[in-house]
Amino acid sequence: MNDIIRLLPDSVANQIAAGEVIQRPASAVKELIENAIDAGATSIQLIIKDAGKSLVQVIDNGSGMSETDARMCFERHATSKIQRAEDLFEIRTMGFRGEAMASIAAVAQVELKSRLHDKETGTLIEIEGSKVVNQELCACNPGTSIAVKNLFYNIPARRNFLKSNASETRHIVEEFQRVAIARPDIAFTMFHDGTEVFRLPAGNLRQRIMGLYGNSYNERMVPVQEETTILNLTGFVIKPEFSRKTRGEQYFYVNNRFIKNGYLNHAVTDAFEDLLPSGSFPGYFIMIDIDPSKIDINIHPTKTEIKFEDEKSVYAIIRASVKRSLGKFSVTPSLDFEQETAFHIPVSMYRQEPKMPTIQVNPSYNPFREESARQVKPSAAGWEQLYDITRLRNESQQVTAPEFQQQKERQSACEIFGQLDMRYIIARHEGSLVLIDQQAAHERILYDQNSEMLTKTAAVSQQELFPQTLTFSHDDYLILCEITDDIRRLGFDLNDFGKNTFVLNGVPSGIAKGSEKAALESILESYKNHNPTIRSNHRENLLRSVSYHLSVKHGTALDRREMQEIADKLFQSDQPNFTASGKPTFVVLTASEIEKKFQQRPG
Repeated sequence: MNDIIRLLPDSVANQIAAGEVIQRPASAVKELIENAIDAGATSIQLIIKDAGKSLVQVIDNGSGMSETDARMCFERHATSKIQRAEDLFEIRTMGFRGEAMASIAAVAQVELKSRLHDKETGTLIEIEGSKVVNQELCACNPGTSIAVKNLFYNIPARRNFLKSNASETRHIVEEFQRVAIARPDIAFTMFHDGTEVFRLPAGNLRQRIMGLYGNSYNERMVPVQEETTILNLTGFVIKPEFSRKTRGEQYFYVNNRFIKNGYLNHAVTDAFEDLLPSGSFPGYFIMIDIDPSKIDINIHPTKTEIKFEDEKSVYAIIRASVKRSLGKFSVTPSLDFEQETAFHIPVSMYRQEPKMPTIQVNPSYNPFREESARQVKPSAAGWEQLYDITRLRNESQQVTAPEFQQQKERQSACEIFGQLDMRYIIARHEGSLVLIDQQAAHERILYDQNSEMLTKTAAVSQQELFPQTLTFSHDDYLILCEITDDIRRLGFDLNDFGKNTFVLNGVPSGIAKGSEKAALESILESYKNHNPTIRSNHRENLLRSVSYHLSVKHGTALDRREMQEIADKLFQSDQPNFTASGKPTFVVLTASEIEKKFQQRPG
């Protein structure tokens, strides 16, 4: 029998490794920026084109590389970070495996320029699919510049699996933010298709967060700080009233490395206890400094998972630190039970007898006087037009009379009894008792209406007297750019103003004055919160988000007319039983089911 086991060529082995390390343009961004940090750079510039598909370039002012190092960095398992297996337990650098550059070079066209600070010339190396096509001396600035062009050009299947430009850009921004938050002492700049997205000067952590998410975050953050023999803890948590429906702003760092850890996340959530609204998640930026020998980070290719030697102690320290910070800065709401449950009575009115209100009447007033009853007589000119208007109105009423009669029949088919716990509408429909979830029902109604607007006619927008300038985080800005056309058809008159800013000229009906930005942010949160695996497209996701935000919430008192309108419109829907997300809108109790309840005997 012939031998069948053979060594793979280096190019094939590198492509296989690239599948683990370089999954999308954001993966290349992460690896290149981390290499720049390890090189001791104080200024890092990121340039991307076509969402990283055409170009990902990172320029730094780090130590640079010699001609030999520039060539060796593209070899597999070639690294300057470790030399022995024992060094894995003393790692403080971002990279250490020596796989990133080889993986990138296997699936892209790479151009590297690097120069040592004490040299006058640098090295230029051009690689295509792990093959060096050019190497020569060049003139360049001290430091390193790596340009990754046409990512996955030699793996068409992998390139076809990439998402839209907006989606890939969001992933790149996410990786950029993770690294930028970890190192606020380094200046970062990001350009996308020639437009400056971020310019972050070196500073402290608070300044860095404000530079990424806006100045409004200054008042949202509560500092957290703790020093123990096990670890040192610094950072910020977001006040409960600014919590979100998604896990967007949750950043854990261990020795300046971003990690994902559900166990530690639970420690923060538990520290908030009952402060968070239902269905909300806390936001935090927490830095953990710990002895590298007490952790293991070599358990996942992306190095975002970590194991602690004493995980329970880390959990307890984080929970206690966050809880103490919330109490120290008076985030926990204080209740004055004497004032909350009592009416405020002025001191001057205390122990006074109540008086009957008096009524003042003007005896000289006569509504039938000639000067009071004087009216302006209408002119006889244009009486023919009045006749035409009356005739058209009568014709219109004759046309719509059957429809009006049908509407009355539909209304009479559902009898409203009242409201239960400001959550459910009690009604009788077709001889059965019906409990209608007011929020779910209204969500179903709005979904149908908004769906018709997107497919047929655009909604009418209430124009703002003074247009508002709204600034969002870059993530939300990218999402709004992606769904602008659809959100306009729903009644939001938005215009892109650049630099993460939109000009709002009008809003749909149902949005209160002064809450326009909050409404858009809530819609975006709901949009991001929907599971992308179950949605058909971004349009349906947007419909669900808008319908959820504008629906009548639980705890809202409704009068009989409002309850009647919700019930009638719900049962006129083609799919009245469930919301677009699959939540039931009502339950039915028949007479026989109710009778069975009364016939049940204990024991």
